[in-house]
Amino acid sequence: MLAIKPVRVRMVADPISPVEELRFPAGYHLRYFRPGEEGDWAEIETAAGEFASVDEALARFNSEFAPHLEQMQSRCLFLVGPDGRLIGTATAWWNDEFRGGGWGRLHWVGIHRDFQGLGLARPLVVAAVNRLAQLHERAYLTSKTTSLKAIKLYLDYGFSPDLSLEGSGEGWQILADLLQHPKLQATTGK
Repeated sequence: MLAIKPVRVRMVADPISPVEELRFPAGYHLRYFRPGEEGDWAEIETAAGEFASVDEALARFNSEFAPHLEQMQSRCLFLVGPDGRLIGTATAWWNDEFRGGGWGRLHWVGIHRDFQGLGLARPLVVAAVNRLAQLHERAYLTSKTTSLKAIKLYLDYGFSPDLSLEGSGEGWQILADLLQHPKLQATTGK
């Protein structure tokens, strides 16, 4: 397995535009978060590798989203598997403090490890980007260099590198070398 130095990076879509919707494989569909599903969110994000434990993930949910459960019901998407199990999530969030406010944020995209590699990430990201485009004129996200597949998706769906994040130049150079994406070649001059 390729060892990649983990460097935090940020991406922006200014403006953010809707993209053509993609179909999920048969049996999978989306729906919005419902109160009481905090534990489901925590389980998905833990199984996706974002947290060491469900308790840690739930604590993050409670600090970040619990005060905004009404907003979650129209911004947090859940991916539902053929058996009705919640297996993925992406949130079309916001940040009133980022660059003067009014920015949307693609936030906490994750698919349970048992369902990764099944062609579910692209349509999930597209749905979240389209929701952001309905709610905001521009959006951003944060990620890390170790999330190669996700970075490629974000580049494909309108996000560009934000070189203003301190220390991210090294990360974008790593990503340009590994992904060979046209947006990154233009950014890094390679």
